[in-house]
Amino acid sequence: MKKSKILMIIGSLLLLGLFVFPLWNITLEAPQYPIPLGMDIHINKFTDTHEFDIKNINLMNHYVGMKYIPETIPEFKIFPIVIGVMVFLGVIIGFVGKHKWFLYWFILMSILGIAGMYDFYLWEYDYGHNLDPKAIMKFTNPDGSIMGFQPPLFGTKHILNFTAHSYPRAGAYFMFTGMMLTFISFFVGKKEIKNT
Repeated sequence: MKKSKILMIIGSLLLLGLFVFPLWNITLEAPQYPIPLGMDIHINKFTDTHEFDIKNINLMNHYVGMKYIPETIPEFKIFPIVIGVMVFLGVIIGFVGKHKWFLYWFILMSILGIAGMYDFYLWEYDYGHNLDPKAIMKFTNPDGSIMGFQPPLFGTKHILNFTAHSYPRAGAYFMFTGMMLTFISFFVGKKEIKNT
């Protein structure tokens, strides 16, 4: 089997790591929490970094009027299907071996990844800005507008006395590595055709 085909198949199969490992993590540090609170985001669920973290985050957020982190969201039904289909397509395309299709798969997966990140941003925005007006505590910005509590999409952000961190986890690295292999497979395939 040609090297380009092997790279395409392995790259596609690496996306299955998303079904095993978390995709993203949000951690909150504060003086009153010696052990930071954290939440792992998988493609089909939210999980505690430490036991009861999500429950404690929800209790804390209740005071400023933020919504509870739900047990499930519609995306948790869609994402596993999309990833499953992309893995299947990638393997089939790998066996067929047309190197241009390797690039098309990579472009489609990139578009889906960007759409997924944008959806995550919208969820975070709603979660941090759509506050209950009857909340026990209200905070305002210097200009008098209601303060938002949106965690960062990527990186670190200070929110009152909390430091919020938002970074990829193992599942995201599996996906990124797999996508890079499929991208490389296009050029390897191109070179293989030139050499024959």
